[in-house]
Amino acid sequence: MDKLTNDRIFGRLQQQFGDQVQFIGEPYGLMTIAASKEVIIDLLFFLKLDEELRFNFLTDITAAHYPTQEHPFDVVYHVHNMVQRIRLRIKVSIGGEIPTIATATVVWKGANWMERETYDFYGIHFEGHPDLRRILNMDDLDVFPMRKEYPLEDPNRVDKKDFYF
Repeated sequence: MDKLTNDRIFGRLQQQFGDQVQFIGEPYGLMTIAASKEVIIDLLFFLKLDEELRFNFLTDITAAHYPTQEHPFDVVYHVHNMVQRIRLRIKVSIGGEIPTIATATVVWKGANWMERETYDFYGIHFEGHPDLRRILNMDDLDVFPMRKEYPLEDPNRVDKKDFYF
C-alpha cells in the first residue's frame, strides 16, 4: 500500500465528488477542504469506507461563527486515517435563522457528544440526531455562548483603567 498524500486524497475526492469539494489549504500539512451541507454525509461515508482512503476515526466536530459572512457558521469535521497517520479537515458553511446540518451519527456513533457540544455552544441543529440537547450549559440557558452576537465588554464600564492592559 502506497503512502497517502494530500494530493492523492484530494484527487480521489474530486474523482468521486467533482466540484462539490474545494481545496482550501494545507496549514501545517493538514489539508482543509470545503464541502456543501447537501453532500457532507456522503463525503464522510466515502472517506470512512473507501479502501484507499480509510479515514476510520472521527477526531472532532466543532464550529466557528463569522457573523459578517453570507453563511455565518462553519461546521468543522476532523477525520483521521490511523493506519497511515494522516488527518483531514472538512468545513461546511451554513446559515439561516436556525443553522441546520445532517447528523454524522449515522457514520460514527461517537459524533453524538461532539454534535451535542456544538449545538450547546453554537446553536447548530443536527437533523436526525438521536438526543440533541445541552451537554455542558444549563438547560434553561437561552443563548449560545460561542456566538459572536454580543460585545466582549460593557462599553459603559467605568472601573477599568485601560492603561493597565
